[in-house]
Amino acid sequence: MLMAVTVLRLGHRPQRDKRVTTHCALVARAFGARELVYSGERDKKFEETVKGVVESWGGPFTVKYTKSWRSFLKSFKGKKVQLTMYGLPLEEAPVPKGNLLVVVGSTKVPPEVYGLVDLNVAVGGQPHSEIAALAVYLYRIHGLKKRFTGAKIRVVPSEKGKKTVASKG
Repeated sequence: MLMAVTVLRLGHRPQRDKRVTTHCALVARAFGARELVYSGERDKKFEETVKGVVESWGGPFTVKYTKSWRSFLKSFKGKKVQLTMYGLPLEEAPVPKGNLLVVVGSTKVPPEVYGLVDLNVAVGGQPHSEIAALAVYLYRIHGLKKRFTGAKIRVVPSEKGKKTVASKG
C-alpha cells in the first residue's frame, strides 16, 4: 500500500480545462490521492470548488498551485510516474512503494517530462482521456476509497434513484 499519492496536473487553462481539471481532482480524491498540485494558470474558483467537495464529502485531500511544474517535479521526494499512451503497458509496469507523484498532462506534454519521471505508464497504447487513465492507474495501485473522514454527507447505495444522508464523519 502506498504512503501518499500526489497528482501533478500540467498546464491548467481555466477557460478550456475547468471541468477536466476538476474531474482530475475528483478522481484523484475518490481513488485515494492525498493532494492535487496543478500548474498553468492559477484558478481560485477551481480551488474553492474542490475545497467545497472535501468539506461536504470528507478528506483528506488538498489542492495546491505551483507556478513551476518543473521545480515541483524535480524536488518531489518519492517515485514519479507519468501517465501517457507511450509508456510501459499498465499490466507490466511495477507498482511503486512509498510516496508517489502521478503526472497527468493537459496541453502538449513537454518532452523533458518523459525523462524527469522514474516511469512512464501507458493505460492502453491508444489516445485516451487523461482522467480515465488516472482512475484506472489509481484503482490498480490501491483501489477505490469508500469512506472519508470528516464527511458531512454520504451516499446510501440504491438500485434506482439517489439518496444521501447526513454523516457523522
